[in-house]
Amino acid sequence: MLKWHNFCITRVNMNIDKINRKHYVETDMFYRVGLGLSSKLIAFDSGTIHLEVIIEKKWKKGYNATAVEIANCWKDTHPELQVAVGCKVYIIDANKFSYKRHLIHSGIKPGYDAQKGILFNKNMLN
Repeated sequence: MLKWHNFCITRVNMNIDKINRKHYVETDMFYRVGLGLSSKLIAFDSGTIHLEVIIEKKWKKGYNATAVEIANCWKDTHPELQVAVGCKVYIIDANKFSYKRHLIHSGIKPGYDAQKGILFNKNMLN
């Protein structure tokens, strides 16, 4: 994995499974049970967090608001990800397309309904 520091790239050893387990226990259960949104870390490379998000029945926010909220949640919650400059969020909308819920529970990964990109530093492109 890569870590951005003072515009230099250095190697970082990151256990994605361990981070996902920690997130599931500490944060995701609240979102999953209380709000109908689940997420998992897919990758972290070149200062970019890659997240997969599944929207269920209770979640009412749009894709843009969802991407911003969940990206910031991951970055703020996990010290390993605080060096990230951006996040790619891949959204599966099982609320809008109910058949996707059955595919997910059967172990089949449906296609993404949206892909959003977030830059954490608003002045990054200026």
